[in-house]
Amino acid sequence: MSETDTQQSEAALPSADSGRANFPWQRLPFVVALVLAITGVAYTNISHQPLVGYWEFLALAIAVVCVVTKWPELDSKQAQFRLIWTQALHWVAVLVTMNMMLVSGVQQLLPTPATSLVLLTLLALGTFLAGLSLLSPQICFLGIAMGAAVPALSWLKQSMVFFLLAAVFVVGIGMTFWLGYGRVAAPDNSKDQVEA
Repeated sequence: MSETDTQQSEAALPSADSGRANFPWQRLPFVVALVLAITGVAYTNISHQPLVGYWEFLALAIAVVCVVTKWPELDSKQAQFRLIWTQALHWVAVLVTMNMMLVSGVQQLLPTPATSLVLLTLLALGTFLAGLSLLSPQICFLGIAMGAAVPALSWLKQSMVFFLLAAVFVVGIGMTFWLGYGRVAAPDNSKDQVEA
């Protein structure tokens, strides 16, 4: 192996390591957006108050994430300009649709927790479609994960009574065996003390 081959292979190693080191930082915006979406629905379900500004902020934040993640791949000003305009129009359409759900006539038909789930569904759909248009599997996955959170959160809320009853059952079974074991062990110890 010549010196130039050795130098080229050594130069290639740090870039691969730095790519692996940057991997969590590259995924951080997607994880933060998903956590914010689920936190918003959970807060709304607990407080029974709609967070209209929160959902609009989250839609704008995801729009920024879409542009920022695709920006380094573009090399011409025309492609960058097209990216900004297409994403701006896409997310304005999502925001308009979200606000249509908040009109007082529609709002009266839906309870507050359902409104939050509908807004999260629209946000998930907008995110998934943005990922499709950008050919970004990460953004598509973010949209799918937010969409999957909708039935998961509604199922969890409906099954809280079931989980509570199951926990009471498990604690009851545990106490029964623990108390039963304590009673069985106690007479044996008393017999040993009587014989002594």
